[in-house]
Amino acid sequence: MLIKYQISGDKIIESTKERSPILVYINPDEKEKKLLIDDYKIDEHTLHSALDPNELAWLEFEPNHLALIFKRPKKYSGTDQLLFKAGTIGMFFFKDLLVIVLGEELNLFDGKLFTKVTSLTEVMLKLIYRSIFHFLDHLKVINMISDELEQKINRAMENKYLINLFTLEKSLVYYLDAINSNGAVIEKLKHNAKRIKLSRSHLEMIDDIIVENNQCGKQAEIYSDILASLMDARASIVSNNLNILIKILNIITIAIMVPTLVVSIFSMNVRLPFQDFTHAFWIILGVASVSMAGVLLIWRYLKL
Repeated sequence: MLIKYQISGDKIIESTKERSPILVYINPDEKEKKLLIDDYKIDEHTLHSALDPNELAWLEFEPNHLALIFKRPKKYSGTDQLLFKAGTIGMFFFKDLLVIVLGEELNLFDGKLFTKVTSLTEVMLKLIYRSIFHFLDHLKVINMISDELEQKINRAMENKYLINLFTLEKSLVYYLDAINSNGAVIEKLKHNAKRIKLSRSHLEMIDDIIVENNQCGKQAEIYSDILASLMDARASIVSNNLNILIKILNIITIAIMVPTLVVSIFSMNVRLPFQDFTHAFWIILGVASVSMAGVLLIWRYLKL
């Protein structure tokens, strides 16, 4: 699917013009891929890399354009079961044209970051900038989910919530890899500023992007280290909760067995004391209750 955009009044708006400066191809079909390869001279391998979610970020200079692959969080759905993944976006920067290729539909130009745009170079840089903010938003969500899972684990007696934490930790590893990969590309952009013909304002923006990306990577690393270091402790909590439950069940079982033994003795088919006594039933019930209370007191005294 192809969506065309143009810059009008310092804003990016959809366009119906045949030669629009910004072309966004969402999960292109074979016909659109052939068009990109034949007409725009985009390398076939590079095009496939832009659609491969496992591809790392990289930057290459082609004869007639700049090819840039960078990472961005994928859309999360309930079927992912707390697994957050990173997707890939390809940008192909020509002299007066920006071609964007992605595998899923995303709101690329949302947020106040795109309320003032003056050039295609700025669009390219702000898309990278926006991906960093997107990672930060997802990290906040992961941290909130982690806090909720910690509270549930304190009362849990099964591995369900531990598995969820393992999944979150795996997500952070994916994100950390993607963020570091983006960082290498941003540094390469800065080192080739003259070749790309970046202005001073563009270089200042790249410096801001580098700072934000480093902070984002550090935050992802901290979250990952915290989850990894506390995983054994949380597993011990679940095991301890299960041991406490088994202990309580043992106490109940033993407490029930003692009065059952008393009642069973008086239920034997032989001559026993009180069998001709009018209140024998209540006496037996009382002895059973006292015996159960005695067992519980002994258990408490021994602090078992």
